[in-house]
Amino acid sequence: MIKYELFRKLLPGLLPLVVYILIDELYGTAAGLVVAVSFGTAQLAFIYFRKKSLDKFTLFDTLLIVVLGAISYILENALFFKLKPALIGIVLAALLGVSAFSKFNILALTSKRYMGNINLAEEQLREFNRGIKVLFYIVLAHTLLVAYSAFYMSKEAWSFISTVLLYLLFAGYFMFELLRKKFRYFPYRNEEWLPLVDKDGNIIGKAPRTVIHKDPSMLHPVVHLMLVNKKNHLFLQKRPLNRPSQPGKWDAAVTGHVSVNENIETALNRESEEEIGLKNFKAVAVCKYIIKSDNESQLVFLHLTKYDGEIKVNPEEVDEGRFWKISEINRDLGTGVFTPGFETDFKILRDNRLI
Repeated sequence: MIKYELFRKLLPGLLPLVVYILIDELYGTAAGLVVAVSFGTAQLAFIYFRKKSLDKFTLFDTLLIVVLGAISYILENALFFKLKPALIGIVLAALLGVSAFSKFNILALTSKRYMGNINLAEEQLREFNRGIKVLFYIVLAHTLLVAYSAFYMSKEAWSFISTVLLYLLFAGYFMFELLRKKFRYFPYRNEEWLPLVDKDGNIIGKAPRTVIHKDPSMLHPVVHLMLVNKKNHLFLQKRPLNRPSQPGKWDAAVTGHVSVNENIETALNRESEEEIGLKNFKAVAVCKYIIKSDNESQLVFLHLTKYDGEIKVNPEEVDEGRFWKISEINRDLGTGVFTPGFETDFKILRDNRLI
């Protein structure tokens, strides 16, 4: 999505050029120059009053129109102005080239400003960099074509190449990307999809469950519920032997994934009812943390509840469940009896004197 956002941010800066070409076709160079500069100035003022900042790309575009348009009008030579889109293309290609092929990724740094400091997962960063490279080649090819049309093609051909063709190239590329991503996950169309998040829990995408469980760069949210009774005993569940992850080990009372379009509270209530028949309970959010394995990465939302009501273990979700004394848990820590996730949960509660 960042590629689309970047294009949307840069697009307004090209509008003065589009306005010039339309007016120039209808009323001539002088009229086109006046209207384009007026339009660019009004656009700068609108952006400034709306965002309290100066849009440097629009300013650059408008000033370039003034300089090259004035030279073209005075010398009665349209070549100077025809080369303007190529000059802009060189600047944009240089920006994309530096970001794509050097260690100094200018666009990635800029995206933090426009995208709310979202941290990209490794796969998304790879996709972002791949997209920058493709856009670099598109802009470079278009720039060379504009320069060629300025010298050797008609004014009508140059007008089409310098404006309409660029939009068509971008539209074609973005359409290709949408189709590529759709068919990439086509075999998983009937599978459960899970949200992808950044380290703060902000949704940044989604992917099929089996794909997520094979790629540790895909951070996804899960809920854990630690249940303690009035005797200060913890209820644990034993994971089924047919589970691909941590089979046969003891885990927190409730663990489960957050589904797409589901908030943390809803996921916690749903998983608690599905696994141990828990309803109408009050849970306290303790913290969130990231836990990684060779296969996956989870953003864990840890909760604690004090509960002495009836517990009904669902045999389709859990092998068995029982209450453990704190001393029993301390005795078996690090022996392989518990899942790594539970041991982390337990230490967090113990260190914060919540159990």
